[in-house]
Amino acid sequence: MQHNNVLILDFGSQYTQLIARRVRELNIYCEIYPYNKIPKNLEIYKAVILSGSPNSVRGEAVLHPELKAIRGKKPLLAVCYGAQYLAHFSGGEVAPSDSREYGRANLSFVKEKEEFFHNIYTGSQVWMSHSDTIKTLPENGVLLASTDEVKNAAFKIEGEQTYAIQFHPEVYHTTDGSQLLENFLVHIAKVEQDWTPKSFVEESVAELKEKLGNDRVVLGLSGGVDSSVAAMLLHKAIGENLYCIFVNNGLLRKNEFSEVLEQYKGMGLNVKGVDASARFLDALAGLSDPEEKRKAIGGIFIEVFDDEAHEISDVKWLAQGTIYPDIIESVSATGGPSVTIKSHHNVGGLPDFMKLKIVEPLKALFKDEVRRVGASMDMDKELLGRHPFPGPGLAIRILGDITAEKVRILQEVDAVFIGNLRKWNLYDSVWQAGAILLPVNSVGVMGDERTYEKCVALRAVESTDGMTADWVNLPYEFLQKTSNEIINKVKGVNRVVYDISSKPPATIEWE
Repeated sequence: MQHNNVLILDFGSQYTQLIARRVRELNIYCEIYPYNKIPKNLEIYKAVILSGSPNSVRGEAVLHPELKAIRGKKPLLAVCYGAQYLAHFSGGEVAPSDSREYGRANLSFVKEKEEFFHNIYTGSQVWMSHSDTIKTLPENGVLLASTDEVKNAAFKIEGEQTYAIQFHPEVYHTTDGSQLLENFLVHIAKVEQDWTPKSFVEESVAELKEKLGNDRVVLGLSGGVDSSVAAMLLHKAIGENLYCIFVNNGLLRKNEFSEVLEQYKGMGLNVKGVDASARFLDALAGLSDPEEKRKAIGGIFIEVFDDEAHEISDVKWLAQGTIYPDIIESVSATGGPSVTIKSHHNVGGLPDFMKLKIVEPLKALFKDEVRRVGASMDMDKELLGRHPFPGPGLAIRILGDITAEKVRILQEVDAVFIGNLRKWNLYDSVWQAGAILLPVNSVGVMGDERTYEKCVALRAVESTDGMTADWVNLPYEFLQKTSNEIINKVKGVNRVVYDISSKPPATIEWE
C-alpha cells in the first residue's frame, strides 16, 4: 500500500487503536508502531502522532522516543503522555496533579484564530485521563486551550508544526475530537484523504496478482466476516487458483454448514465443504475443561485441514483473515519483540505444520473497515452483518462435557433466539448474541407432569470491538415470547434466563 500517510507511535495507551480508527474514519491511512521501533523510511509519513501512556515522564520507567528525525521536520501531534513528554524534556515542568484528572471536562479557553482549533469553541467537551499535569509550557510553547482544572490543556511550539494536547481526541466523549484530528491532519499537515474501501480493493487485488502470480492458495473459511472478505479479495485476484475449505466441526449453528456453503458457492468461490462433525465430537468426548476443549478442536481442525490441503497439488500459500488488531496486539509498546505477528491467529499453528507461505490480505484493516471493504465488493449484507461467533463454536457455549444431544438442544435454542432477533428487527442493533447451555437441571411442570430438564441462558451485548460490552435491554415482550417458544419447541429445556452482566467484569462468552 502506498498510503502510509500517518505514523502513530504507541507508548502503551489503552486508546492507541482508537486514535488509528479515528484517523482511518477521515479516509486517511495510518500505521501503529511501538515508540522504540520507529520505521527507518520516515519519508513515506506525512505526519506523526504520539499516543498516551500509563507511564509517567517523571518516573524511572520513562519511555524515550527518538524524535530527532521527526520533531520540527514533520507535523507532530502529541497526546497526553506525548504532550507531557514534550513539555518535561523541552524546558517545561510536569508535576503530579492535585487529584487524578479523569473523565469529562470542558474547554474554558480557546485561542482565537488558531487553525488547530478551527470550528472548536469554548465549552467544547473533552476527555481527560492522567495523573500528572503540565505546570509550565516548554521552551517556545504557546498556550492554545485550557479547562477549569487544567490550564495547559493544549499548546503548540512556535516555529514548528508541533502541537500537544492533554486530553484524548480519539475517545467518544471528546465531542470535537474528529474535528481536531481533521484540523491537524488535513488543514495543517496537508494529508490527502484517499484511503477508501474502493481504493483498498483496487490496490490489494493488484498487489495480490503480482505477489501470487499463478501460485495456488488454500484458505480455511469459517463463515465469518474476515475469512469471507479475504476470500473475495483473493478470488478477484487469482480466481480458481484459490481453494477454499469450509469445515463442519459439528459445533456450528443449526443448518449453518449447508446454508453458508451454498452461499459461498453462489459467490463464485472455489469451495469444498468437509463434514468432519463426528471426528470433532469423538475428540471432545469426556472433556469439560474449556481450554482442553479448545485444544482438542484446534488439533482436529489442523488434521482435517491438512488432509484436505494435501488433496490439492502444488499449493504454495496459506491465506488467513488476520486483521490489524491481531497484529497490533502481538507488538509490545514497552520493548518487547516488534514483529511477533499472529500468523497462527486463525488456524492455530497450521503454517508451521504445513510449511506454506502466508498471505494475509486484510492485515491492514480494522473490523469495521473489513465490513466496508466487503460492501464495496457488493458482498451479501447478511454475511457482512453476521455477529462474531467463537472459533470453537458451540463447544464453549455448552458448559461441561459435549455430547451430540447437548449440541442438538443448543442449536435448536440458538435458532429460536437468533431467528426471533431477526423477526423483531433487533439483530442489527445487537453486536453479538447467543445461547448458553448450563450444566444444571431444574424442576418444571409441563401439563400435569413434573419435569427435570436443562436450563439455558440467553446473552446479547452491544459493543464496538469486543474489548468492553454492555448487555442489551431487549424488550420484555420479546424475551417472554422467545422464552415460551424455546420451552415449548425444544425438547429437553424447561427454563430460560437472560444474562445481564457487562464486560468487564464478566466476559461475553461464558467459557
